[in-house]
Amino acid sequence: MTDQTIKPATTVVGDLPPAVAEFITAVADALDIPHPATTGGQEAHDRILAERAMHAKIALRSALDSCVLGLEWNTQYLRERLAEHPPTGYVTVDQAHAALAEGKTWSQAVTLPAGEDQ
Repeated sequence: MTDQTIKPATTVVGDLPPAVAEFITAVADALDIPHPATTGGQEAHDRILAERAMHAKIALRSALDSCVLGLEWNTQYLRERLAEHPPTGYVTVDQAHAALAEGKTWSQAVTLPAGEDQ
């Protein structure tokens, strides 16, 4: 019988070529947005996450299929698309906790500041 023990991966991001590490970081940044503090922020969160996930998928598919323009260009393009869809328009869990720590009420902590899209 052969030894089928799975060996742990030893590669870390720092071991990867810089362009690959930056691309992986951009994809992770696309998907890792803060959770909303309330269900009222869920719609905005989900809409933004869906847009960012779509751009990450396009970037991944481009990198895997041909990457004609190069990984650096692909990474920059993804970052530009992410900048168009920032995680705003809802109160995040961290923002609510910070507001509570400042002594605000829950209602005040989960209310968007005036002028932010709701």
